Amino acid sequence: MKKFAIFLSGCGVYDGAEIHEAVMAMLAVDNNGCTYDLFAPDIPQAHVVNHLTGEVMNEERNVLVEAARIARGKIKRAEEFNPAEYDALLFPGGFGVAKNFFTYAFDGVNAKVNTIIEKVVREMHTAGKPIGAMCISPVLITKILGKVTTTIGTDAQTASHIEKMGGKHIESSVAEVVSDKANKIFSTPCYMLESRISEIAEGADNLVKTMLKVM
Repeated sequence: MKKFAIFLSGCGVYDGAEIHEAVMAMLAVDNNGCTYDLFAPDIPQAHVVNHLTGEVMNEERNVLVEAARIARGKIKRAEEFNPAEYDALLFPGGFGVAKNFFTYAFDGVNAKVNTIIEKVVREMHTAGKPIGAMCISPVLITKILGKVTTTIGTDAQTASHIEKMGGKHIESSVAEVVSDKANKIFSTPCYMLESRISEIAEGADNLVKTMLKVM
């Protein structure tokens, strides 16, 4: 039975992990006969957003503590991650990826990557194990690894940033998976495109199925 490590960037699309994508990623792994552990770094969020109004709140929250909401409390600190224990790595999206895992939301192509997250990605890549990226997460993978092929759908500006980071971007539809088989990087756009929740589920399932083919 293959085992996935799923990394969450908080809880909530505007400042953490995209909840639908996170849940559908877990469901896809389970539906395909695999198991998973959830991880998050024990760090402060970049900021807290009121999801009703979209306004930044005068409040502080912790990425691990918030991600534990999605995990029903069963989550590990990112520092505990051991690549030898897992067959694949998976990143749901959400602005938390672009704010808490690296600073892309604030600094664009000059973003700085959290050292723990970078170590995780590099270790799994070096080990030749597949990495799945949903929504905005392909930008994170490109920032870390450089010359990889990914998709974020059809957004021209984000695609151009991927190219500037040394990657190659391929346009895709909502549940489509773009495969970089040489690097074992697999991506799907999810909510980077206008999507129904059923399409998020389809994209997550397609992503996991595609990753399993190379394991």
